[in-house]
Amino acid sequence: MRGPLAPQHLFAERLLAVLSGERPVHWMLGRTVGEAYDQLIRLAPTTPLRVHGARPVIRRCGGFPLRPGVIEAYASIAAGDRVRAMAFRLEQGPDRRWRCAAVELGGERS
Repeated sequence: MRGPLAPQHLFAERLLAVLSGERPVHWMLGRTVGEAYDQLIRLAPTTPLRVHGARPVIRRCGGFPLRPGVIEAYASIAAGDRVRAMAFRLEQGPDRRWRCAAVELGGERS
């Protein structure tokens, strides 16, 4: 039996859903802090992780704790023969809930 997913895996799935157009940006309200929501508002309309004919999936995901309550995370997103990189920062609030504080997308490679 598997335990609960690490926060970076949960957020990678959430960010993929928004940036591929499966979910609206406002689905991330309350799950972002700082500039992250504004970054998603700018990125989401172009559905940068959507590829016609193939559903994007997380190929690899990991994270590095910078200090207690802060994780720098990454994910590689594959769709067909295309791969994109996504980096994001997670911060844990006083309520112990994780929120996305920043998100960046890397270039495409085949």
